[in-house]
Amino acid sequence: MLAITNGKIVLEHEILEGYTLLLKDERIYDIVKETEMDAYPIDEVVNAYGGYITPGFIDVHSDHIEKMAAPRATSIMDMELAVYEFEKECCTHGITTMFHSVSILDGVAASPMRRPELVKKLADIIEKSHSQLHLIHHRFHMRFEIDNIKQFPLMMEYLEKKRVHLLSFMDHSPGQGQYRNIEHYRTYIRSEKKMSEEEVEQEVQRHMHSEKLTLDKIREAAKLAQEQGISIASHDDDTIEKLDVVQDFGATISEFPITLEVAKEAKRRGMYTVVGAPNILLGGSHSGNMNAKDAIEANAADILCSDYYPASLLHAIFQMTEKGQKFEDMIAKVTIMPARATGIDSEYGSIEKGKKADLLIIRMLPNHLPAITDVFVDGLCIAQNHYRI
Repeated sequence: MLAITNGKIVLEHEILEGYTLLLKDERIYDIVKETEMDAYPIDEVVNAYGGYITPGFIDVHSDHIEKMAAPRATSIMDMELAVYEFEKECCTHGITTMFHSVSILDGVAASPMRRPELVKKLADIIEKSHSQLHLIHHRFHMRFEIDNIKQFPLMMEYLEKKRVHLLSFMDHSPGQGQYRNIEHYRTYIRSEKKMSEEEVEQEVQRHMHSEKLTLDKIREAAKLAQEQGISIASHDDDTIEKLDVVQDFGATISEFPITLEVAKEAKRRGMYTVVGAPNILLGGSHSGNMNAKDAIEANAADILCSDYYPASLLHAIFQMTEKGQKFEDMIAKVTIMPARATGIDSEYGSIEKGKKADLLIIRMLPNHLPAITDVFVDGLCIAQNHYRI
């Protein structure tokens, strides 16, 4: 039995001091008063040195694996190596369950990692990781662009093979959603490809008027996902009417709502709302859309994801705490709330007796920056960081 003591244990709605966390056989055995530790057969004691003891972070949306696998458009690394190295980075940032968010996409601005054959490799590696040596829990978040009609059979194949753990439907065409300001889309295209202004405009028009999946086809895929217990997310909801549509095909998660009005309405309807932690660190959306800080302060954001910057989760939590949010509420946005949204909360996401022991020790350094010093997955310490002068 392992004991983690001398720390502040962060539960969903409160923080306990003067208590010890006991771990046994991959799980949380009990939470007992520090004065009662001697009554248990403890083999190892971990000193938290006054730091916070929290559940491991659950990241429901990160496409950072794309950069690990394809750091440059012409440089595609071995996929197994990319996952192997990326999970070390996840450990450093406290992410013990990662939903790798990858699109199957063919298009002008598509990352090499979004090619169907590379997405298949990633899905296969994630599946294999469950039964071989690994550090964290890997999950596959399939992002499906609704104008990518020819890849619809491949999406259905992945769903049928139970390779998907979260499914989201997206529409990144200009004139709505993330790119309702078309100039933001033009800027994005220019940053991705060397094009003349005429070519940029041709791409804008092509994407604006591209054929999209019918609602019946989306319902077909969503029904298959629901039958397998896979949660469904919408993406970049920009109107109340769009919420009607996405709820019609079964979406229970609204990723990156574009306006505060839509975020509030999605939450009122019982959907889980997701905002990006980088948005908080940057002071706003890189696309000129909703400010995540405003959504959190308006109680319209349930979940924080790292989006494209894994380090952002920890620092966003502490920045929002400094702005007046309760620490335990911010921790919930990267632990129990994403666990509930994806249906894994019976095992993960909170410090409760009987749950899997995915845990972090977080301490504040003398430079006033938070640091994750210890990471536990399934009750085993898989990473430690020792800061020194």
